[in-house]
Amino acid sequence: DVQLQALGRLGAAWGSLKLSCAASGFTLDYYTIGWFRQAPGKEREGVSCVRIADGSPRYADSVKGRFTIVRDNTNGTVYLQMSSLKVEDTAVYYCAADTRGHTRQYALTCGPRYVYDKWGQGTQVTVSS
Repeated sequence: DVQLQALGRLGAAWGSLKLSCAASGFTLDYYTIGWFRQAPGKEREGVSCVRIADGSPRYADSVKGRFTIVRDNTNGTVYLQMSSLKVEDTAVYYCAADTRGHTRQYALTCGPRYVYDKWGQGTQVTVSS
């Protein structure tokens, strides 16, 4: 079975958290990996991605300058380092992989969530004030 795992914790406002995404059954090294989040009552939104085409990261405006996505090919893991956390960062966070290469057509963004075909189960991140 293919699974993505994201490990999160509780965080305090202006603190930091690091999420990890790893897969079983395949390696993340060859695919664009995205991080998404869904807050209560809101649609799932893209947060960041690291593109396989050129290794470049993309960030949503809401997290730019605060979040960093890192791909570690030595252990097949993609990390989302979150800093200067805000209460509005509270959400369930998901990592996802585009194993079909559909994100290639989106040069400037991470592409919509429907192009990602492998999804982790989600992890709750709660930021308290």
